[in-house]
Amino acid sequence: MHKKDYLDISKASDIKNKKERILYRFLEMIPGILSLGTLLGVFVFSWILPSWVAIFIICFCFYYLLKVFYFSLHQITGYFKMRNHMKTDWLNKLKTIKNKSWKKIYHLVILPHYREGFKIIKESLESIFNSDYPKENLIIVLTTEEKAGEEFKEMAKKINNQYADKFYKFLTVAHPDNIQGEIAGKGSNIAYAGKEAKKVIEELKIPYENILVSTFDIDTKIYPQYFSCLTWYYLKEENPERASYQPIPVYNNNIWTSSFFTRIVSTSNTFWQMIQQERSEKLTTYSSHAIPAKVFFEVGYPHNVVCDDSRIFWRAYLYYNGDYRVVPMYYLVSMDAVDSPDIFKTIINQYRQQRRWAWGCAEIPYVIFIFLHNKKISFIKKISSVYVLISGYWSWATAALLLFVLGWLPLFLGGNKFNFTVLSFNLPVFTSVIMTIALFGVMISAILSMMLLPAPPRDTKSIKKIAIFLQWIFLPAILIIFGAFPALDAQIRLMFGKYMGFWVTEKVRK
Repeated sequence: MHKKDYLDISKASDIKNKKERILYRFLEMIPGILSLGTLLGVFVFSWILPSWVAIFIICFCFYYLLKVFYFSLHQITGYFKMRNHMKTDWLNKLKTIKNKSWKKIYHLVILPHYREGFKIIKESLESIFNSDYPKENLIIVLTTEEKAGEEFKEMAKKINNQYADKFYKFLTVAHPDNIQGEIAGKGSNIAYAGKEAKKVIEELKIPYENILVSTFDIDTKIYPQYFSCLTWYYLKEENPERASYQPIPVYNNNIWTSSFFTRIVSTSNTFWQMIQQERSEKLTTYSSHAIPAKVFFEVGYPHNVVCDDSRIFWRAYLYYNGDYRVVPMYYLVSMDAVDSPDIFKTIINQYRQQRRWAWGCAEIPYVIFIFLHNKKISFIKKISSVYVLISGYWSWATAALLLFVLGWLPLFLGGNKFNFTVLSFNLPVFTSVIMTIALFGVMISAILSMMLLPAPPRDTKSIKKIAIFLQWIFLPAILIIFGAFPALDAQIRLMFGKYMGFWVTEKVRK
């Protein structure tokens, strides 16, 4: 296979060579085998070797406790860096650059949408228009799906009429339905919009090295200095065309009206991104992010995968033989927390969104397979990348269950012989003490979550603020229901070759 053909693999059946197809199919089974093997192993060995399992559970709890303190330190550090970034006058910093090179930097913004309401799209565009970066350096591409129907085509025309003269260029694109080899979704929409934008850029004769491409979810609302901050990072970065740029996502658009469990899920995701910002060697692109135009057009945006945001990083990393990274930007972009007209639909939608995110486990076979064919990436980089991927998705699927549910199994399955040992009496004591100390991490999250909240609506009662703080007591249950279960769901589907398509999260603002 040609190098670019390897990059386009989305599943085992894409590979023509039988031996390589079998190998890839086996690699797709690894995440599910490891996670299910761990959970089933705890059940089986709690009966056969309860003492071993009890020791494993205690060691795992200690390990988790150390991670809580480690992550909390990064979480606090990341928060204060973010707060400092939000207060900085980035445009003024750009103006201090002597050669005024920043004035040559253009931003191409791609906004894919599918049946979202006019208000949501308008608010996102208004946030871009209200940014402090010169509008003559902004190129906006609003791209819809042809299959959305005439109503949304007409809405795109209406939006085009309102914004055509507000930016350097404003394009509206309709992504055709049923293009061979594509998966209908955000990735294919962005890839098609990029091809249309490339034609305009070539006509304008803007050098690729002077363009940054921001791919946003349609509900993304930027803060005023996003483009100025991004430009500063790009100009000050060593070898800037070998990096993507990742802001921190918050879900403040509808945070005051969303359900308590969706607030916890979305805020936890923000905190995880803050932690990853502090460990940039483990950071991959996520959701709304920026890519140098040279990378975007040379590597090619993924059009046949569900998790396009992480896949574009791995495509670039593999295309440039490991010479690619993600630069953490401690600047915010705001999106919607999951919400629906009724609570039951909200629960279902939150689960489905988490399962779609957990489908990122499909990166494990993709990365390992191409690593086996790429001799130019160092062995150390390969081992490090594979470990980060596997351990991350394994923890996602198993950690909460091991900590809050399965840790008691040796007491129930170990029999009388184990239950009269010193270890059996001390197991619940050890785990309870460790988990109590670990509540320190929950308290940090609760405090920081309050500090991240936007100004409340006028009629918000004090009891609401207290409830938002106290909602974190439900974190263990939410980590299982909206963390471990959808992650296991995704890994089992991948293991059995039941490939997922792209599911669009419903956008509701009350």
